[in-house]
Amino acid sequence: MRKIINDPDRFVDEMIEGIVLAHPEKVRLASTDPRVLVRTDAPVKGKVGIVTGGGSGHLPLFKGYVGAGLCSGVAIGNVFSSPSSRQCFEATKAVDGGAGVLYLFGNYGGDVLNFGLAADLAEFDDIETRTVLGRDDVASQPKERSADRRGVAGIFFAFKGAGAAAERGDSLEEVATVAEDIIENTATMGIGLSPTILPTTAKPSFELPDGEMEIGIGIHGEPGIHRGPLETADQIVDRLLPPLIADLSLSSGDSVAVLVNGLGATPLEELYLLYRRVHQLLSEQNISIEKRYIGEYATSLEMAGASLSLLKLNDARKALLDAPADSPFFKEA
Repeated sequence: MRKIINDPDRFVDEMIEGIVLAHPEKVRLASTDPRVLVRTDAPVKGKVGIVTGGGSGHLPLFKGYVGAGLCSGVAIGNVFSSPSSRQCFEATKAVDGGAGVLYLFGNYGGDVLNFGLAADLAEFDDIETRTVLGRDDVASQPKERSADRRGVAGIFFAFKGAGAAAERGDSLEEVATVAEDIIENTATMGIGLSPTILPTTAKPSFELPDGEMEIGIGIHGEPGIHRGPLETADQIVDRLLPPLIADLSLSSGDSVAVLVNGLGATPLEELYLLYRRVHQLLSEQNISIEKRYIGEYATSLEMAGASLSLLKLNDARKALLDAPADSPFFKEA
């Protein structure tokens, strides 16, 4: 196992400690529990709080989007494991400013269960909550079962939009509506080239022979929809992009935001090769790109590969993406 770690069982706690020490002006621990991180100004009286959460191993996903114009707090689980219901509840209490709390996280069973239990606990404390699930992975379920899809990198758009809505003073119901609207207009598909090595077991999360790729793979190594010889960057985009265009019913004259996301071990240079082809194909179909995000937004430790997300834009969604945001891992001027 070629990893820079101390104790595998302390990997997550020491990583969180490092983030807090590196960015004390932006984030802090909510309590003595080292798995609950919040904005330094939380709670903000009269504003909706946004709590996200999930397993570690996906940085900057979840904990990296706690900041101004984004999420208010996060409950953090072990690598690829859900946070506990108690941690979700502690995050809820820490960010509640009296206007309610939106739970915004990916559609994974353990997270859904534990945030649901946290919502029950919050109700006893007279904290109103709403839940919106990221479910943008088009490879995980067909369109007619979109409610059952996994949440992957495209949830970044929902963090950005919902965070902007909360920042301008929208009500809990309005912030939840914004998040749901963005989720419904986001589609993602990924490609894996090599597995993650889990710190606690030193074993790969899946097997993939050298020289092969898997289309539609999940961020925990969930099976995709096609496995075969590694193709060129252009050929990979030619596989990823058409299903996203179809899923969002994009046509000539539409505009989108594009996210080319690295899964942890793929260099930026290769991500820009992918973006180049995305730009070419969308331009050929007269679909304009209004916002571009290229980099690591939802990783899977050192998995090699990338994902492509599209958000269908209208004026309201574009304004939300344009709004200021600032976290240790993301900045929008």
